[in-house]
Amino acid sequence: MRGMRLALAAVAAALVPATALAQASPPPAGASILMWSPEQQQAGYKAMETLAAHQVVKRGAEVFPLPAGTPLDPKLKIAGTPHDIEGFMAAYRVSGLLVIKDGKVLLERYGLDRKPTDRWTSFSVAKSVTSTLVGAAIQDGFIKSLDDPVTAYIPELRGGGYEGVTVRQLITMTSGVKWNEDYTSLVSDVAKVGLSVIEPGVNPVVSYMRRLPRDVPPGSKFHYSTGETDLVGILVSKAVGKPLAQYLSEKIWAPFGMEQDAIWIEDVAGHERGGCCMSMTLRDYGRIGMFILGGGKAGGKQVVPEGWTADATRAHVQVSPAHPEYGGYGYFWWINPAVGAYEAQGIFGQSITTFPKDKLIIVVNSAWPAADTPELNAARDRLTAAIRAAVAR
Repeated sequence: MRGMRLALAAVAAALVPATALAQASPPPAGASILMWSPEQQQAGYKAMETLAAHQVVKRGAEVFPLPAGTPLDPKLKIAGTPHDIEGFMAAYRVSGLLVIKDGKVLLERYGLDRKPTDRWTSFSVAKSVTSTLVGAAIQDGFIKSLDDPVTAYIPELRGGGYEGVTVRQLITMTSGVKWNEDYTSLVSDVAKVGLSVIEPGVNPVVSYMRRLPRDVPPGSKFHYSTGETDLVGILVSKAVGKPLAQYLSEKIWAPFGMEQDAIWIEDVAGHERGGCCMSMTLRDYGRIGMFILGGGKAGGKQVVPEGWTADATRAHVQVSPAHPEYGGYGYFWWINPAVGAYEAQGIFGQSITTFPKDKLIIVVNSAWPAADTPELNAARDRLTAAIRAAVAR
């Protein structure tokens, strides 16, 4: 995240190996995944379906083709040290790197013993998928307007901090509701939300979120909140009357032609987490980029309203008014106007970076030693810049 990115240190904790975690479902709750060792990351990120309760996003009969293009061999320097692609991937624990230009694969590499058929967890890249389902629900008439109050779709939020907040404010993270996104604290909101049933019959995320106080007026300030993305997932499933995984399969995954089923981790109530944790193959990450770049069409049909993808991937709010160079935020998409890109981003080094004017998509899957630091983000930015420069040559 630009400017507001969480500069989190790696947490050293002794957990049982991911292979042992596979014997129990779900794994230890809360922020346990943030404490995995490098070995646990390598084993667990590509095997989340063995570690946690989840829903399956089913693929269809056809596969969207990604033909080969002219191979790339970018070179770059970081802090004066030269890297080729293999060296960069080893140094920054990259499990998958994919470059698509004009619909053709120019570079596809794997690391950390990952195979092309292995899924990899997305963390907050899933947020951008969730906001896209808002567009699909608008196209289908299930959500009438982004300016509708959130309480029209989640009535349990009435009377609390989300009273008067609109769907638009929710998907731009400008609700004004107080929230703590500190992953290093076990008492932060992000570590506690949705972990237990507070009120029988009410989704635990909704129960938790409706108790949060308002901090600033709605629409006045950007504040990153995974809990709000979970709320958006609940809002969509309530509006369409289907689980998120089923709706995603019907609208995008099957008709667009994803190559493999995806999985989506559930909360304790059995609802997919709108803010986190889809797992998919590297090429299917690339196909998400292709779907958005192509204007949101799948199977010859317009899945989201005309103009939705352009609107979703432009800055609706400044991330940090004091630092305009950090760019902005769209509908759960990070906007980097300095280089003409929009990005879906997840901690520990997951990203889909799109340069729409270049018709260039760069996917990175990683197991960084820290959730998010300026140095790690800068290294990835140098990689994408080097790839873009190599494509232009």
